[in-house]
Amino acid sequence: MIDLAVILLKGALIGLLISAPMGPIGMLVIQRTLSRGRFPAFFTGIGASLSDFIYCLLTAFGLSFVTGFVESHQSLLQLVGSVVLAVYAVYLFFSNPSRVLTAGAAVANGYWKEFATGFLFTFSNPLILFLVVGLFARFNFPGPATAFYHYPVGFAGIVAGALGWWAGVTWFVDKVRAHFNLRSMWLVNRILASVIFVMGAVGFVSAVADMLRAVDF
Repeated sequence: MIDLAVILLKGALIGLLISAPMGPIGMLVIQRTLSRGRFPAFFTGIGASLSDFIYCLLTAFGLSFVTGFVESHQSLLQLVGSVVLAVYAVYLFFSNPSRVLTAGAAVANGYWKEFATGFLFTFSNPLILFLVVGLFARFNFPGPATAFYHYPVGFAGIVAGALGWWAGVTWFVDKVRAHFNLRSMWLVNRILASVIFVMGAVGFVSAVADMLRAVDF
């Protein structure tokens, strides 16, 4: 019983630490909480958590193959992911928050859309595998003594940790949401879009530079 509790705790910490870095998906969740409300933003986090969960499964059951593939295609994957970030940043920069703020009742129909974008946004960055590998190694999960029945408990912990993080983030941001008016949302959209675009641009330049260095002149 103690072993299962330890595995559950390890999984929860891994899920929390995978989700916690405030990268583009974190900014997207914050922006959607402010503009659309807590639950659409939480569905974005659920989509991101599913993507992280898939990468955890790939890491646990195909570690050498997956890491080898990512290492050999790292520059190309980073290039594609950077383009996705930049395109979304342009869309966010020019989006009109008043259209969303007045939508209100129609938000429930958008939950699956939020889920899908959260999933694709995270899944487009397979370099997260390196973070997963590092966390698995740090917490020794799965370890040499890991039994078959430990896996579902550990992965349940990963899901719980990730969802707990997004629930906390959306709850906190929703509490301060009342302090944001339409003008504030314009500003938030453009700041977050600019930050995401810079992330995408830096990743794009870095990927191109790596690819050029790999060319044998």
